[in-house]
Amino acid sequence: MSQEQSSSGAVTARVVIVGAGFGGLATAKALAGSEVAVTLIDQHNYHLFVPLLYQVATAALSPADIAEPIRHILSGAANVNVVMGRVTGIDQGARQLLLADGSGIAYDRLVIATGSTSTYFGHDAWAPYAPSLKSLEEARTIRTRVLQAFERAERTQDPAERARLMTIVVVGGGPTGVEMAGSIAELAHHALARDFRHIDPTTARVILVEAGPRLLTAFPEALAAYALGSLERLGVSVMTGQAVQDIDAEGVTLAGRVVPAATVIWGAGVRASPAAGWLGVTPDRNGRIPVEPDLSVTGCPDVFALGDTALIRDAAGEPLPGLAQVAQQQGSHLGRALREALTQGKPLPPFTFRNRGNAAIVGRHAAIFDFGRGRRLKGFPAWLLWAAVHVVLLVDFAQRTRVSLQWLWRYLTYRRGARLITAPPAR
Repeated sequence: MSQEQSSSGAVTARVVIVGAGFGGLATAKALAGSEVAVTLIDQHNYHLFVPLLYQVATAALSPADIAEPIRHILSGAANVNVVMGRVTGIDQGARQLLLADGSGIAYDRLVIATGSTSTYFGHDAWAPYAPSLKSLEEARTIRTRVLQAFERAERTQDPAERARLMTIVVVGGGPTGVEMAGSIAELAHHALARDFRHIDPTTARVILVEAGPRLLTAFPEALAAYALGSLERLGVSVMTGQAVQDIDAEGVTLAGRVVPAATVIWGAGVRASPAAGWLGVTPDRNGRIPVEPDLSVTGCPDVFALGDTALIRDAAGEPLPGLAQVAQQQGSHLGRALREALTQGKPLPPFTFRNRGNAAIVGRHAAIFDFGRGRRLKGFPAWLLWAAVHVVLLVDFAQRTRVSLQWLWRYLTYRRGARLITAPPAR
């Protein structure tokens, strides 16, 4: 096995981790302080707390509230080197990672934790009109479009155009779509209610479109029904059984009928990153890489895959969901396992997922929690639990304090302080 000299002169194994999301960062933290030389590579210089990205898109939080520099997070880990770069391929024969700048990084063990991207199910031409929510850039784009639409509605004299500008369509009835629709409804009906002179933001239409028969199919039907009622009380129009036929600059086409809308947000599907192509393995239909119980890629024992990138099944044979807790548990498990394998020669144990509960928030004081085995929680207690869990999971103490105070202020006042338009005005 190729190895390198550490600063103390000891020969150490090299573990390279691609992706500083929940899985990759957890792996690096578990290896921190060990005799393993770790390199963590990401195309950004920050770790992003994706579950709260929708709150940036709806002006509830600022980008800095949910992002933290990777180097700062790992500043105390002397054996972890951070590289900002974009991976373009893997030379498995040479055990080398290939970067966009032409350089390469050698590895003894490779961990792929590159997450997922949005999929438009073969309709990529819709993307410019309906941004998804996978990055800070997309969140800022959505925030700008929503706020600009109200600014333009304030100035127009055309009632039809004003109605179009004040219509927001969210596509996809999963947790992302439900949380986004509820948050936008609160923004329009409360936070912006007194800010304009010529329009009434409380009359804005927020429409949530789902192709399936109901919302939140990953949750029990009773919880999904509660979420539906909560959305409707917020003023969201929910349309199930409605497949999108087209999206353009004018709005959304459903069942042959155009719904004029200035803002369309896509939350209908995700696909794993293209890492399977780097390895030359056959992915599943969602692009995920098949892995063994120890998280090694099938047929590639020195390469591992985590989180949204990996296809691993639970005891019932069902694929594990693409949740932050899954990736985080996998990263912590793999980091500890690699540490013991590379420094003590121990075999890699299988990964076991421990379900901490699946949650979705619906407005400022309603949420649903499904813990499995018939254990459920809804309403204000679920909202409190959701808030506590997400504050604890934030990486930095300053972030936790800042977000907690902003949530408290918003809850008491309905105000949102991140209503900034940072892009050039729309024509």
